[in-house]
Amino acid sequence: MANAEKIAARLLEKNPNPRLALSYSDPLQLLIAVILSAQCTDARVNQVTAKLFERYRTAKDFAEADPSALEDAIRPTGFYRNKARRLIDCCRRLVASHGGEVPPRLEDLVTLPGVGRKTANMVLGNAFGIPGIAVDTHVLRVANRLGLAHSEDADTVEESLMAELPRDLWVRFTNAMILHGRETCAARNPACGRCVLYAECGWPDKVRHPERLTENP
Repeated sequence: MANAEKIAARLLEKNPNPRLALSYSDPLQLLIAVILSAQCTDARVNQVTAKLFERYRTAKDFAEADPSALEDAIRPTGFYRNKARRLIDCCRRLVASHGGEVPPRLEDLVTLPGVGRKTANMVLGNAFGIPGIAVDTHVLRVANRLGLAHSEDADTVEESLMAELPRDLWVRFTNAMILHGRETCAARNPACGRCVLYAECGWPDKVRHPERLTENP
């Protein structure tokens, strides 16, 4: 069985202070950025939000945004009509129920339109320092390949990882797994040859990558 704490230690030895690639300066900006990042690269989201956050500074600004104007502003992130609607609805709820502030509780966050546990945990962990494990597509893929999880259901994987890791590692582990999934353990053509987790990885298909570096144990 995969050793979660050993895997976490190896990831954090490589990157002791892993951070999300999204650019933000407050909880609202992170919430908006994570919603926009669905099926879009973080780099593209950062390009869009650099101008977006100059124009829309508060939840009230987004809540009162002209849908067409907001759609145009976020168009490069893809699925811009749905995303614009989610941003407006989400921020309307923030204004109506939370005084325009992002609430620091998972129970409140998941009631916001367009916000699930993944988004809520990313915001809580990175904007508020509240422990949580956010299971995005990278964490889901890497956890299953490593043998840390055996499910394609994000909530099930979240529960498994929380049970296997100490609470104080949850946020850094999540961020490290996201970076590892993006930079090394990609969905296609994973770079097993330079993976720091090669020895711990239970994925059978890793044997297809004989270029593994000799310094990997």
